[in-house]
Amino acid sequence: MDRPLVSGEVNCMDDLAYFQNLRANKQADDHTLYLLGKLCKEQGLYTEALSVFGELMLKQNEALNDRVLREIAEISALRSTGITGVSAGSEPPGEQTPAAETPDSASGEESGEAALSASPPGEEQSPPALRLVGGSGSAGAPRTAKKDVTAFRDVGGLDALKKTIEMKIIKPFQSPEIFAKFRKKSGGGLLLYGPPGCGKTFIAKATAGECRAYFRSVSITDILGPYTGESERNMRDIFSSARARKPCVLFFDEIDTLGFNRLKAGSMSARGIVDQLLTEIEGIDSSTDKLLIIGATNMPWDVDDALRRPGRFDRSVFVPPPDQEAREAIFRLKLADRPAEPLDYGALAKKSPFFSGADIEHVVELAAERVLEEILRTGRQELKISQRVLMETLSAERPSTLGWLKTIGDYVRYANQTGFYNEVETYLRENKL
Repeated sequence: MDRPLVSGEVNCMDDLAYFQNLRANKQADDHTLYLLGKLCKEQGLYTEALSVFGELMLKQNEALNDRVLREIAEISALRSTGITGVSAGSEPPGEQTPAAETPDSASGEESGEAALSASPPGEEQSPPALRLVGGSGSAGAPRTAKKDVTAFRDVGGLDALKKTIEMKIIKPFQSPEIFAKFRKKSGGGLLLYGPPGCGKTFIAKATAGECRAYFRSVSITDILGPYTGESERNMRDIFSSARARKPCVLFFDEIDTLGFNRLKAGSMSARGIVDQLLTEIEGIDSSTDKLLIIGATNMPWDVDDALRRPGRFDRSVFVPPPDQEAREAIFRLKLADRPAEPLDYGALAKKSPFFSGADIEHVVELAAERVLEEILRTGRQELKISQRVLMETLSAERPSTLGWLKTIGDYVRYANQTGFYNEVETYLRENKL
């Protein structure tokens, strides 16, 4: 009878021989190779473990790469200290202490290379399958640099939107035990829709940061393949990789291109992609617990109805054009580090209703071009971006969101029987559009 392949729950020697046989017959998948490498490490077979992990690194499995690198670093530390084995099941897969945090791994590039080239007593000497190479920093420097995490503090304004996402998405991630009492899971689907250039992608990244979750963005080029069935297989692999890195936020930009309404689709391949996406989000053999799937679209009317039903993208959030506070923050950001006179950002924000973030960036670029042209014409190097130039540029531009708002207004009036566009209807009414 089949059973889960978890190293702490198997007989080490039997499984070691079994996995070695699978590898020899070219029948081992990536997960099997990872378990084989761990078992070799636990039995003190460091050279074979390095060979297995080296083979796995060449496969470039994103879900396992970080774990494999930690295993290689641990083997390096074990060799340098002369430890010949680790008791089976002492640590669960994927939860080993990173090498950068262990005392033995702080000895630098030289000791790491020496450890990889040395073999413990009694083990046959052979060249390592993978060689660790240090970066540009000093050999003994600890790896403390960490990428800044995007969070809601980086999103200017849009307080109502942030509050909605916090209650629907972030709180279940942060306090799963409370929501579990009411059988509410942390995960599922969230659909962000609104005019182009209003920060849906940025909000998705901030949501992942607030959830303290791994963020992965998926585009149509990551899915589509030239052969029959390849697109569906790519979709399945992406979800498998995301589930291996829980908690995870999987972001599908322009979800309407992948989840296009099947009633409008002209090809069977498009239907297959939608069917696979539906299966992955809520299928018999799939789970979205601790996996948040966020889709963003400018055309919610083209998203397949089955994706919007409860259990899939059951939570929909309208991302409106930036409010006045958000526009002021965007102006400050876009004008930072540019030669500019003292500016009244509040007046600029008030002068630009319905402007998207992309529209504001365009205005700033046009204003900078005007000043540069004047400098080149007159030779006056001291000229800077002024309030007058910005206000004149704003007066000459129109917000790109108005066309979208007019289009969505027709759907609000004639296709809102399910109440999907209620948030948009409220926004249009409050802004007298």
